[in-house]
Amino acid sequence: MKTQIGIKENILLFSLLVAMNFFVGSMVGIERTILPIIGEDEFGLASTSAALSFIVSFGFSKAIINYFAGEIADRFGRKKVLIAGWVIGLFVPVLIIFAHAWWVIVVANVLLGLNQGLTWSMAVNMKIDISKATQRGTAVGMNEFAGYSGVAIMAAVSGYVASTYALRPEPFFIGIAVVIIGIILSIFIRDTQEFLDIQVKNNTTVEEDELSSKQVFNLTTFKDRNLSSASLSGLTTNLKDGMAWGLFPLYFTTVGLTVSEVGIIVAAYPAAWGVFQLVTGIWSDKIGRKVLITNGMLLQAASLWFILLVDGFFLWLIGAILLGVGTAMVYPTLQAAIGDVAAPSWRASSMGVYRFWRDSGYAFGAILAGVFTDFISVSWAIGLVAILPFLAGVLSQVRMKETLVK
Repeated sequence: MKTQIGIKENILLFSLLVAMNFFVGSMVGIERTILPIIGEDEFGLASTSAALSFIVSFGFSKAIINYFAGEIADRFGRKKVLIAGWVIGLFVPVLIIFAHAWWVIVVANVLLGLNQGLTWSMAVNMKIDISKATQRGTAVGMNEFAGYSGVAIMAAVSGYVASTYALRPEPFFIGIAVVIIGIILSIFIRDTQEFLDIQVKNNTTVEEDELSSKQVFNLTTFKDRNLSSASLSGLTTNLKDGMAWGLFPLYFTTVGLTVSEVGIIVAAYPAAWGVFQLVTGIWSDKIGRKVLITNGMLLQAASLWFILLVDGFFLWLIGAILLGVGTAMVYPTLQAAIGDVAAPSWRASSMGVYRFWRDSGYAFGAILAGVFTDFISVSWAIGLVAILPFLAGVLSQVRMKETLVK
């Protein structure tokens, strides 16, 4: 049977990849509500910077492995890297269950970063491999929808389980089950190398095909106005998310919400992020990338300031949903823009550089949030961090050109 490019032509493989990324996201969701609270309640971490160290370790390890994931996949194949990522993930819930000191939690999150960097990178690259040029936004949107739906659902589930039973170990038994499912699904997924070979063969930009790793890094980081603008927007988006991950549970418990209520708000943000990517990914294939990227960055900043200005569970819930919508506008669109600009032969490497900067944002966001909270307050930390996605949105409007070519 002849190999064909397209989502419809490969709907079974595409569906399996979507389902698998739900479980990839679930690994993060299990931690999202309860780990900051574990740091304070079980390990007595008074310093917010210390409490958020697990996000720093996660962010940097995920960012670094993202950078190398493309080259690793080119050498060993996407499927093997995918399975390796899941095997690493098995150690995460086990370490957290038996952790006797906070440094063990930090190590577990280094491994979680490796797990996410390998599995999520492969999932998105494999979807782009089998998609047509005009389907990249749709492909990435479906990928991110599945992943962040997993984050949202498991954030709510872990919060419920923790409030019903205990912060440990019960919520992390779910993590062990998730890893087992991920490994099984990965075994049955077909590698996409032959689809990539077809795209490389059909690509006409031969002069762009012969780029070194250094050239790709420089283009994606600062030389190419579209690639570098996407990298900055990705970095500040996840910088905001690193702050939200660490500070939202602390902020909302400080104002008197229960762990269960905090779980709902913390889950609503990635839930909106996940669901609306179904729309924004497809939308970007029709109207272009720039308008969604620019306005999505501005909405993220506005949503954080809204959360600080209002009072009450319902209004905070609205703010969390708006924050998720703003993130959904940019998340699949930025990756689709990278796919638009980069040639097939170095697209995975460029995506790796983009994801390196994007996921470094987790660590930088946690560091800034911790420092601002320790020296000023949680509210000021949230408000100050919101300035950065606002500035990135303004810069995208000025510097970025439309990347979608129909």
